[in-house]
Amino acid sequence: MSSILLVTSSPRAESLSTKVATEFVDKLKANNAAATVAYRDLGKNPIAHLDPVTTSAIKKQPADRTPEEAAAVVESDTLTNELLAADTVVIATGLINFNIYSSLKSWIDMVARAGMTFRYTAEGPEGLAKNKKVYIVLSAAGVYSDGPAVAMNHAVPYLKTVLAFMGMNDVEVIYVEGTAFGPEAFEKAIASAAARTDELAKAA
Repeated sequence: MSSILLVTSSPRAESLSTKVATEFVDKLKANNAAATVAYRDLGKNPIAHLDPVTTSAIKKQPADRTPEEAAAVVESDTLTNELLAADTVVIATGLINFNIYSSLKSWIDMVARAGMTFRYTAEGPEGLAKNKKVYIVLSAAGVYSDGPAVAMNHAVPYLKTVLAFMGMNDVEVIYVEGTAFGPEAFEKAIASAAARTDELAKAA
């Protein structure tokens, strides 16, 4: 673990997913002082949704792009290369309407690049962003890791699917959940997440 990419996506000023993820990265750094951290705050600095120009540009070879397409693809190239350079990826999101924030979806759309993070072969698609450890920090007002609401948690299955498609199969999930069930439940959720990040940081 020499390089860490931290991607947060909550627009909330007091975001629990951002707080827990940032503290977790600090714990990882404490165990490896030489590690570098690249930080993408998609809540404060959201990425634009794909538009016709960018969609066209990412499907072409650089020599085939118009000047407008070449300019449009710069951000996607930057984000994708940032992901590829990381050994460890920490992704933080709240559960909103049973899925991830749209800002995080835009980031995924920018980094899921044919020829860069995946490719199609005669045997099927192959992920190219391999050999990375990924941690997902998911905060939620209710409880979605087990119990009757599991089926409504589309965030974790989606993230695991798209990450695996890009070659990232080693994924751990850190839940900060049940925070809306009163002060005691809130404190319990924070303590549980802290214990989990302590455990994972020591194992990293």
